[in-house]
Amino acid sequence: MPKITFVETDGNRRVVDASIGTSLLDVALANDIDIEGACEGCLSCTTCHVIVEEEFFDLLPAASEEEEDMLDLAAGLTATSRLGCQVKVSEEIDGLVVRLPAAMVDVR
Repeated sequence: MPKITFVETDGNRRVVDASIGTSLLDVALANDIDIEGACEGCLSCTTCHVIVEEEFFDLLPAASEEEEDMLDLAAGLTATSRLGCQVKVSEEIDGLVVRLPAAMVDVR
């Protein structure tokens, strides 16, 4: 089972097991990581915004145009930002490290 590290806003690192095929949002919620996911993964908000550590970013499939459009509305956007609801766990991303942004905006 792949492991994902979430770096919370206070710097606390939480390493969790993640089932293949689940979204980072679902993994975070199942492990009490402080992420909202207000639209429940429907790609209509930015409350599951995560910042992927640069060394892992190219391992992920490219973001869709719809995800890119939503990310433009996210607070604290970086070059390696993604929406957690759109990133699916796979063996290729075992060891992935993502940071939670310091601020969040619900754009619904």
